[in-house]
Amino acid sequence: MPTNAPRVPPAPRRVLVAARSFDGIVAALHQRRPELQVRGCLHTDVTAEDLNWADAYVGFKRPPGAASLGRVAWVHCTGAGVDAWLAAPGLAPEILLTRTPESFGPAIAEWAIARIFAIQQRLAEHAAAQRAHRWEPRDAPLVAGTRAVVVGTGDVGSAIAAKLAALGVTVTGVSRTGKSRGQNAPDAAFDTVHPVDRLADLVGGADWLILALPDTPATRGLGSRDILSRCQGAVLLNVGRGCVLDESVLPAALEQGWLRGAALDVFAVEPLPVDSPLWDDPRVLISPHCSGPTTVAGAVEGFLECLEPLERGERPRWTVDRERGY
Repeated sequence: MPTNAPRVPPAPRRVLVAARSFDGIVAALHQRRPELQVRGCLHTDVTAEDLNWADAYVGFKRPPGAASLGRVAWVHCTGAGVDAWLAAPGLAPEILLTRTPESFGPAIAEWAIARIFAIQQRLAEHAAAQRAHRWEPRDAPLVAGTRAVVVGTGDVGSAIAAKLAALGVTVTGVSRTGKSRGQNAPDAAFDTVHPVDRLADLVGGADWLILALPDTPATRGLGSRDILSRCQGAVLLNVGRGCVLDESVLPAALEQGWLRGAALDVFAVEPLPVDSPLWDDPRVLISPHCSGPTTVAGAVEGFLECLEPLERGERPRWTVDRERGY
């Protein structure tokens, strides 16, 4: 951890759970750790009184409109990325920020595989023909034998690579270090792994360009016009964060044939504005940031895994390095 990391706070006794599944998380914590005082609500319903009561806050986002987090000394993020916390005003430097160790890779890999097959099997075209009562046979090239470039080789990227490799896809990895660090796949899932400065040289032969990156200063805008213009008919999938991709380039990239399609689960602005041209483009598959949902069990286990070292006066393994962004 950097030298300016927050001090280790005392172990909390009052825990505020602000999440969509707060009732399940609160019930499980009452059962697992009955000595803790736990209350829960949606993050949009958090009050100043809640924040002045709690020692710890468990949730993916800070409560809207809160000028500060009151007495909260520890924030545990239940999502795959912590950008919503790092970008929020009022997260004082002395507040400890941890993240969930729950693996979102398997779920997000299934999301990616579903879209790859939907595109390759031309399901949208078949559905349109069915609605019009038209009999229109279409060829569907095999996914096996294609090539994917997966940018980001951590938990999510490595899980996607493992699924693709099992389908006969050659997978090239791209990462900051030029190595895979994921827990979901052996290095053998990647044919090769290259440092990120090689990305522009790698995308030209890709059938699938998959962005599986967190929001960090180093990743923002990585999917730029320069990178997309070097593609030769790839399908772009973004399962990381919207800011990694320059969305404004997508209409031109599709019209110019740099991309033949896109599947997007994350966007620079969420919800995606109703006037975005992406909604109406038949070559684009949109989902509402749902590819890797937090589970109640994962949220509970992740919180307890960070709580236990705090009770020993130790810094949790999953403490976020705010300079790196993860």
